[in-house]
Amino acid sequence: MKKIEAIIRPNKLEEVKNALDEFGVNGLTITQVIGCGLQKGHTGVYRGQEMSINLLPKIKLEVVVKADMLEDVIKVINTAAKTGQVGDGKIFVYDVVGAVRIRTDERGTDAIS
Repeated sequence: MKKIEAIIRPNKLEEVKNALDEFGVNGLTITQVIGCGLQKGHTGVYRGQEMSINLLPKIKLEVVVKADMLEDVIKVINTAAKTGQVGDGKIFVYDVVGAVRIRTDERGTDAIS
């Protein structure tokens, strides 16, 4: 099993969720986060003072899939989240050594299906 963590633009969330649903991914976790990368933020004015705002709102999407689905799910997320501009985000992949569905005690890939 693999865990995919994607950091995306907030305005792309619905598009990514819909694309994953159409592909057949039936479980995901979404968290609102802030961060910075190449986008570097922007300069704003607060009470007449110029301020650098370098932490921008993003969405962290987490999904665990069977290893053979990994590349397809990455492609689905990448296609739905891409704008072609700096700040589109990143996708990270981790190995998952186990999973347990609490309700039924199913384990391994049965727990994520």
